[in-house]
Amino acid sequence: MNDQMLLDSYLLLLKSTVEVYVHGTLESSNKNVRNLLKKSLDETMSMQASTYDLMAKNGWYKVQNIDSNTICKTINKINNN
Repeated sequence: MNDQMLLDSYLLLLKSTVEVYVHGTLESSNKNVRNLLKKSLDETMSMQASTYDLMAKNGWYKVQNIDSNTICKTINKINNN
């Protein structure tokens, strides 16, 4: 397994973890638990951003620019459903 594969797996893990923390933060009825989850969410999002930056810097995470027509078509499709 090379560095790119490791970071790709790590990035996916961080994204999944963010989802768990978001739901936990939103659903928590205890202020102390909510604050702990929010802190963990912020830390995980920071790690995700750093990992993404490292991958992008090395050319391992490519972002495609989408033209405005495609965006408008997608929005219209969503609105029609």
